[in-house]
Amino acid sequence: MSGLLVIPSIDILNGRTVRVVRGIAELGGGDYNSDPVEMALIWRAENAKIIHVVDFDFSHEHSTKNLDVVRQICSSVIIPVEFGGGIRSLADAEMVFEAGVFRIVIGSLGYDNPEELEKIVAKFGNTKVVAAIDSLEEKVVIHGRKIKTNLSVFDYAKRLVNLGINRIIITDVSRNGTMKGPNIDLTVKLASTVNAKITHSGGIGGYKDLKNFIGLEKLGVDSVIIGRALYENKFPCQKIWRIAEFGLFN
Repeated sequence: MSGLLVIPSIDILNGRTVRVVRGIAELGGGDYNSDPVEMALIWRAENAKIIHVVDFDFSHEHSTKNLDVVRQICSSVIIPVEFGGGIRSLADAEMVFEAGVFRIVIGSLGYDNPEELEKIVAKFGNTKVVAAIDSLEEKVVIHGRKIKTNLSVFDYAKRLVNLGINRIIITDVSRNGTMKGPNIDLTVKLASTVNAKITHSGGIGGYKDLKNFIGLEKLGVDSVIIGRALYENKFPCQKIWRIAEFGLFN
């Protein structure tokens, strides 16, 4: 069995690493390292293959106050950095790529302005641009997870693929940051609906939850993003999460 790529997430608010529960960023997240750059170096030392960064200031206020932090992360680690949060235009995408990120994650823009998303994919290619879908009761949630639309997650995913997207990050907002278990059914249903690679995000509380992904690679589910469970040491000896990447679930 091929391995499952485990992607640590670094969520940034006001230049600090924060905990995110159901889409809401919380400062003072337990024992989290407050310096995102140091956190990136820790995950690199833990042998992470890619880091997922979310900028909550850019997402909510379209503020670039954390852009220097993102630059420092990109220049401090030799692994790819994936950036999401608030990209609203081709100009935003260009600015973030100039900071050194490997790949960008498009959220509400795909819903609000599909033509602009097409422009971004046309310029950078679908290996550099992925789409995130936030789900609540299988409906698309947009604008910082504040607005629940009437659009089905699966219909929206098909629309994104038609726009050139080749990878989708799926998050059940109700599970995000709760560590109460991933919504496997949603992820499997999505993977079975569209011809795209799928990254799961949300709800993973420890090593046992990773076992739920055994065999899903054949559907295109090849990676998971984990935040809180890694920060709060919910994996035995912490480093054991890397075992998943080698397919050693036995």
